[in-house]
Amino acid sequence: MSTQFDFCRAGKQVLATEIAGLQQIDNYINQDFHDTCQLILNNTNGKVIVMGVGKSGHIGNKLAATLASTGTPSFFVHPGEAAHGDLGMISTGDIVIAISYSGESSEILPLYPVLKRRSIQIISMTGNPNSNMATLADCHLQVTIPEEACPLGLAPTSSSTATLVMGDALAIALLQARGFTKDDFALSHPGGALGRKLLLMLSDIMHKGTELPRVGPDALVRDALLEISQKGLGMTAVVDNDDNLLGIFTDGDLRRILDKRIDIHSTVISDVMTKKPTVANPHMLAVEGLNLMQERRINGLILVEDGRLVGALNMHDLLKAGVM
Repeated sequence: MSTQFDFCRAGKQVLATEIAGLQQIDNYINQDFHDTCQLILNNTNGKVIVMGVGKSGHIGNKLAATLASTGTPSFFVHPGEAAHGDLGMISTGDIVIAISYSGESSEILPLYPVLKRRSIQIISMTGNPNSNMATLADCHLQVTIPEEACPLGLAPTSSSTATLVMGDALAIALLQARGFTKDDFALSHPGGALGRKLLLMLSDIMHKGTELPRVGPDALVRDALLEISQKGLGMTAVVDNDDNLLGIFTDGDLRRILDKRIDIHSTVISDVMTKKPTVANPHMLAVEGLNLMQERRINGLILVEDGRLVGALNMHDLLKAGVM
């Protein structure tokens, strides 16, 4: 193979061809698109089942996953498997999205009569509005492109990109119409970064029990410094015998008293502590705790319930938990 081949030029030509195809797709975000979205939105009890073969199947798998994660219950069924029993996964009241650029898929078209007989509505997504799949469907989404990026005109390239983008447009339009929020998204993605941010409570990551830095109000400042050093949170709570919070002493407070030349060996902590510190409830979302700390410009947070010390954490704990 020649080493003089211009790979970059070939790659840029693919991008230019596919961009032209997507510009064409803009024309098909029309009344048909509106009717399709409305059909799915009105279907409050059923699911959306996506079908496709080959590259259309790969795009269909992605579309089903995107729909499912953005508030539209959906899954993918391969047409070949559907014809051999998996049609039982599709119930009356469901909607089928059938994808084929030609609109003449020999695996999907034979399923149409069965689906129709069961009163299952069909949305077709094809590049040919006059195809059988398009004309027999309840709604049709057109994804015609001027040409494939493949110079042989054989490998689905621009057409699969156009289908992918039309599917994304459908899913996100439905997301917005449903009023789907970040909290809703997090509930279906509890293992992801967003899930950690929106579902994790301060109680899940706080230090508690013997890990909590605490001293009594009569402790000397030097004893408070020892507690801060041992517990490693950059602060200590000051509490009475029942763990009622009286105040807090931090690294920042230490710098301030040293500037005033206060004797840490003779001064009691209650004389130099911050008496009304910023506190939070342990049942607060971790992201809310982060916002509070950033707003108050503090690096540590004391957690209380009914005025009693129950936990503490710092920015490093939030970082380790993946909240920031």
